[in-house]
Amino acid sequence: MATTAKTKPGKRAAKPKATAEELNHFYREMLMIRRFEEKAGQLYGMGLIQGFCHLYIGQEAVIVGMQAAADTEKDSVVTSYRDHGHMLACGMDPKGVMAELTGRASGYSRGKGGSMHMFSREKRFFGGHGIVAAQVPIGTGLAFAHRYKEDGGVCMTYYGDGAANQGQVFESFNMAALWKLPVVYVLENNRYGMGTSVARAAANQELYKRGTAFGIPGEEVDGMDVVAVRDAAKKALDSVRSGKGPQILGMLTYRYRGHSMSDPAKYRTREEVSKVRAEQDPIDRVRNMLMEHDYATEDQLKKVDAEIKAIVTEAAEFAQQSPEPDPSELYTDILIET
Repeated sequence: MATTAKTKPGKRAAKPKATAEELNHFYREMLMIRRFEEKAGQLYGMGLIQGFCHLYIGQEAVIVGMQAAADTEKDSVVTSYRDHGHMLACGMDPKGVMAELTGRASGYSRGKGGSMHMFSREKRFFGGHGIVAAQVPIGTGLAFAHRYKEDGGVCMTYYGDGAANQGQVFESFNMAALWKLPVVYVLENNRYGMGTSVARAAANQELYKRGTAFGIPGEEVDGMDVVAVRDAAKKALDSVRSGKGPQILGMLTYRYRGHSMSDPAKYRTREEVSKVRAEQDPIDRVRNMLMEHDYATEDQLKKVDAEIKAIVTEAAEFAQQSPEPDPSELYTDILIET
């Protein structure tokens, strides 16, 4: 892992806007996602994960910061196909997630959904959706359900910069604004829609302002800073939960890997990726804060890393040892009209 520049000798960094306990939690949660995704990449290379696989490496601060501000007993989450990090942050078991990635019966969708289609009603995680922007109207519908049931929940609906240009996004904005639905649209702008930069695909690159025509306020957030994400999320969720209608949070983030495992990512330079990793990595930012303010020692952080690696290794072994779905599963969870 790269190490960002530290404060000059004799000059102590400003006190972070988070407690030692919060920063340690953020570090553990983001590192869990990073290590899990690295292992998933390894298993894909070994042929144990097949089909599409989109890794979340680099974007960990977005989901961890959002979940830190959420009411996990009430709020719901829906996202796109780059979804493993969201599952883990929502509290889904790494074993079940890895088992699903490898197509095993013990996976969250019993081995039939794979990387892009996992769900957990218990954790209020409603997917994982393979169609670009399809989750945005679904998230708007979930928000309608929250309002209809009067359960006090908010749906956090994630989508990417590529999805931001899809028509169904604007249809969803209109409905959500019209009915003041409890939804926070979380735009994960990782700067490349598949292989095309935002600059080449969007006439107006301030994507977080796309809701202005519908009266939906938007805010741009440093999506590589988990504390900034947490603070922006709390403000937005409180506003939406109070009945003031939807909001958009435009998270400026970055993915280190290709769009999917089959993407060589030749549309950007190694220097660009290396620069972001060296200067903005979300995990290194928190690690440095913990060290600079004596919230954790290097040995303690190494111990956390070792614990997480053990959890991820156990998840990978569990997945590989789990049975494949019985052929009869082909006939479950389908609609048959007689």
